[in-house]
Amino acid sequence: MIPTGGSINNGVIEETEQPSLTWKLDAAKERIAGRLDGLEAVKQAVFKILGTPRYHHLIYTTNYGSEIEKLVGMNPVFVKSEAARMVREALTQDDRITGVENIRTTVTGDGLLIECTVISKYGSFEITQEVRV
Repeated sequence: MIPTGGSINNGVIEETEQPSLTWKLDAAKERIAGRLDGLEAVKQAVFKILGTPRYHHLIYTTNYGSEIEKLVGMNPVFVKSEAARMVREALTQDDRITGVENIRTTVTGDGLLIECTVISKYGSFEITQEVRV
């Protein structure tokens, strides 16, 4: 049976941008220390995304995190070519991040040092982060 009547709304759907306000994590003291918004919130999100293995935690969607830990121990030539793709793919899942440039990787024992420029709608910033297995 096909529904009849005015119950279906064919109006315009409006999207509203959600604030990027989030809790500030103090990694050294392992505590929450206030709130962050804008560029500082994006910086913290980048730190968390690159440090969270994708598919390992049920609390996150399958779009959250990175697969960079899979590169540790592989051929450095392969790592260099794949790391840029993996970093870009992981970070651009966040709609506040519009691009990732100048990705540089260095294999450091059982980890991978990542350096890049993150471009967000709040501004650009450089990051340096080590990802360990």
